[in-house]
Amino acid sequence: MALSLSSLAASFSSISFSSQISQKSNALSFARTESHPVSHVPKIPSLVVSATVASPAELETTDLTKYVKSRLPGGFAAQTIIGTGRRKSAIARVVLQEGTGKFIINYRDAKEYLQGNPLWLQYIRVPLVTLGYENSYDVFVKAHGGGLSGQAQAISLGIARALLKVSKDHRAPLKQEGLLTRDSRVVERKKVGLKKARKAPQYSKR
Repeated sequence: MALSLSSLAASFSSISFSSQISQKSNALSFARTESHPVSHVPKIPSLVVSATVASPAELETTDLTKYVKSRLPGGFAAQTIIGTGRRKSAIARVVLQEGTGKFIINYRDAKEYLQGNPLWLQYIRVPLVTLGYENSYDVFVKAHGGGLSGQAQAISLGIARALLKVSKDHRAPLKQEGLLTRDSRVVERKKVGLKKARKAPQYSKR
């Protein structure tokens, strides 16, 4: 019995010793690392350069706009040799100035504006050719409404009326050619029950 007690006491002492060792071993040591400050580098925004190249047509339109404004100080209404022509739904305000025979319609060359159509180009030149002034005046036009055909005929009437302000002697030759007559023909309205103004639907007997 005595032996057993002594053996138990020895075992208890060994257990307490081992627990002290284990407590010491549980202590963790962390190595201190020195942190070096990193200098802040500001971000440079990227520079984006965008260039828009104007087309030749836009440049030509801009040049013609400046040219017309330089030739017509105060605008169309401030000019003296001016005439207004109408045809169908088109209205054209025409200004004549001494020049070399240029035609500018809505700040564009007449040939470009009228799409090079020879008939429409002939319409706008007839009053000047009738009096022999095709190379004596520059024509500036503001036109709106209708189509190009109606605008061309409205311009012709406007030029003829403007030429009357140059001289009253121009009335006889212009009137003889029928250039001072306002063409009042317009499209007839559609009727109820018909397909167009006069066209009726196909008749079916059965």
